[in-house]
Amino acid sequence: MEDKIEIVQGDITRLEVDAIVNAANQSLLGGGGVDGAIHRSAGPQLLEECRKLGGCPTGEARLTSGYNLPAGHVIHTVGPVWHGGDHNEDNLLASCYRNSLELALKHKLRSIAFPSISTGVYRFPIGRASRIALRVIHDFVVSEDHAPRVMVVCFSEADRAVYQKAYQELIF
Repeated sequence: MEDKIEIVQGDITRLEVDAIVNAANQSLLGGGGVDGAIHRSAGPQLLEECRKLGGCPTGEARLTSGYNLPAGHVIHTVGPVWHGGDHNEDNLLASCYRNSLELALKHKLRSIAFPSISTGVYRFPIGRASRIALRVIHDFVVSEDHAPRVMVVCFSEADRAVYQKAYQELIF
């Protein structure tokens, strides 16, 4: 299983994978954080394609080309804003990961890289988010014969350590 899931610290916009996941806002028209970095790196064609998609509801996912990115595709998903945990945040976050993985499987993508969805300006607690993300990813990889190789790409080493600890707790 470890060969199918990897947790790293780095810049998701530089990865040579079939798809990177964009932690987008509902408009899909760019923003701050990883969303802004992906749009800047991909170039203006990404924004043009995103305009044609008409947005994306929280928990769902949409696929575009990667344009100037090393990744061939971008899967845009909209994570929940944290409101204390009593507004379906856990299920919506799980849906982001599950729907992104389903889209990758549908398009026969062999590798996908996720950022830490909703843990930046959307304030989802990273410990909780890491456990949700890794449970969904692990269950998907175990249950799907043709599941892609999955990387979780953390912006900081501290975030990577949180994800690594959650993964160790999950598999042991």
